[in-house]
Amino acid sequence: SQPPTSASPSRCRLCRRPQVFWRLPFCLLQHRPVNESFWQKSALFVLFKMCPGRVITKLLSSGEKEVDLAVQSAKAAFKIWSQMSGMERSRVLLEAARIIREQREEIATLETINNGKSIFEARVDIDISWQCLEYYAGLAGSLAGEHIQLPGGSFGYTRREPLGVCAGIGAWNYPFQVACWKAAPALACGNAMVFKPSPFTPLTVVRLAEIFTEAGVPKGLFNVVQGGAATGQFLCHHPDVAKISFTGSVPTGIKIMGMAAKGIKPVTLELGGKSPLIIFSDCALENAVNGALMANFLTQGEVCCNGTRVFVERKILDVFTKEVVKRTQKIKIGDPLLEDTRMGALINRPHLDRVQGFIKQAKEQGAEVLCGGDLYVPDDPKLKNGYYMQPCVLGNCTDDMTCVKEEIFGPVMSILPFDTEEEVVERANNTKFGLAGGVFTRDIQKAHRVVAALKAGMCFINNYNISPVELPFGGYKASGFGRENGRAAMEYYSQLKTVCVEMGDVESVF
Repeated sequence: SQPPTSASPSRCRLCRRPQVFWRLPFCLLQHRPVNESFWQKSALFVLFKMCPGRVITKLLSSGEKEVDLAVQSAKAAFKIWSQMSGMERSRVLLEAARIIREQREEIATLETINNGKSIFEARVDIDISWQCLEYYAGLAGSLAGEHIQLPGGSFGYTRREPLGVCAGIGAWNYPFQVACWKAAPALACGNAMVFKPSPFTPLTVVRLAEIFTEAGVPKGLFNVVQGGAATGQFLCHHPDVAKISFTGSVPTGIKIMGMAAKGIKPVTLELGGKSPLIIFSDCALENAVNGALMANFLTQGEVCCNGTRVFVERKILDVFTKEVVKRTQKIKIGDPLLEDTRMGALINRPHLDRVQGFIKQAKEQGAEVLCGGDLYVPDDPKLKNGYYMQPCVLGNCTDDMTCVKEEIFGPVMSILPFDTEEEVVERANNTKFGLAGGVFTRDIQKAHRVVAALKAGMCFINNYNISPVELPFGGYKASGFGRENGRAAMEYYSQLKTVCVEMGDVESVF
């Protein structure tokens, strides 16, 4: 098919809205596939649109045969790509970044439909994505080893080489961005990648694969397989997969690590968190309130590094809490495709029910709901079945409550008072997780002292939840290991070879 012209856009035959993604064989806004007979031939899984809470389409689920075909295709492309120079790979990645930048609005709209987050946030995700590709395009030509002089004129050198076919398994909260975070350093290092998105958000990564092809990568270098746990298992167990990079929950990360161990494959795990955000009384209050909102309510609270344990020095507890509640109550919830919406729908009904369950349990354990927490029904009748809830702030919380200990992964903030620096650092570190942490204070010495003491991989001072691609991202403890972004990620998508060169005669002890 050909893309529609701007004068006559292709439209959904049910709702008559323009299709934002003409290349797929179905309308993303319909109840059923356009070509049902095609889909009925293979295993299917159903995709819902979160905001109206109805089926968008059905997708093919990749079985063992399809996974093997994808890996073999990537393996063949790797032989071509890995022999290209870093500068040659750089030009292709820059072209992919250009395409994404030019198609920002189309991809952001598709991501909003894919995930349920606001179009405002989706645009930021797409910007971070093309910036990531540009960043690693700049590093692709810098891959180098070192020369080591040895006695007698002999010498050694090291080569940084690609791994081969890497498996990427993405999360549903940042589908397009996470795919770029994994693909960009992998491809810059000369690898191929087979990527499996979450079955809840399978759409935008298909567009990314097309973009890479349009940019000039060898056919099959970046392949996409669709499906759930079974598809992921086929991918992790495949003998030709050299490395696995996973973003998701701790239980699934443990399983993936176990599967990788059987093949002695390196893994990068970016898992869950229950991160602390520490607000000292000498902070700039407005900045601290803004930081707390950013630390809890982006993407409907479905962010692994969220600072959901908000520790507030007792001197400013009341004024801080009052301002946070006032600002939280003003958050605009509704159709994520509207420009003024700031909170869209949660990913699906089971997850919405799970978040509601945490709030109910928090109240039973003595926490006070200061605002929100209830289901939200938008005024638009087309959205009445959407997976919406009001962002929630919990007060009167203690460290032993479930809402404080476990990752909720929803728009729920827990506020906890503290009195001293030593006390709050000890409490902040009293968790199995270690993904992120933050501190708000005007005392820069105190700020550096506290973040040095936090057992977390990503720390913020006087800000929260910003994601510059230049900075490595990853966790401590049960939040995983390995790093994405920054120069550090290149080390996790490459391996070091040592070459020893003898310039004289060989002496034998035999």
